[in-house]
Amino acid sequence: MSAPYQGRCNCGAVTVTITAEPAATRQCWCRQCQKIAAGGPTNNAMFRTDAVTVTGERGEYAYVASSGNTLTQEFCTVCGSGVLGRSSARPQFRTIRLGLLDEAHGLRPGMAIWTEEAPEWATIDPQMERWPQQPPPPASTA
Repeated sequence: MSAPYQGRCNCGAVTVTITAEPAATRQCWCRQCQKIAAGGPTNNAMFRTDAVTVTGERGEYAYVASSGNTLTQEFCTVCGSGVLGRSSARPQFRTIRLGLLDEAHGLRPGMAIWTEEAPEWATIDPQMERWPQQPPPPASTA
């Protein structure tokens, strides 16, 4: 499948429409993502901010990540589903959780990041590019 992408939280109170292809797809093993994902990684796609429209009431939680950047996680205030993340270092992007997107979106992580924080039992696809910490930002596509 290709853009536009559609998605919704578990209860349907928050919806997302994305009108462009992702700049990057990533699996993140940082400790904060492991907490969000019940011990595993989060699986995400980074889209240009201007290509993402989100509707519905969201809460947010901001913290300083290991990278030194302030990350803000948005979630549905009704069901608690993770919606997106945004970084102070990359305001041009929104990181959407792949699980938020409707089925058959066809996206999959292309790299694993923060692998140095993955638990020893983690299984990471050997075909994926790996970064022990934060990789350089993806090119901002037009």
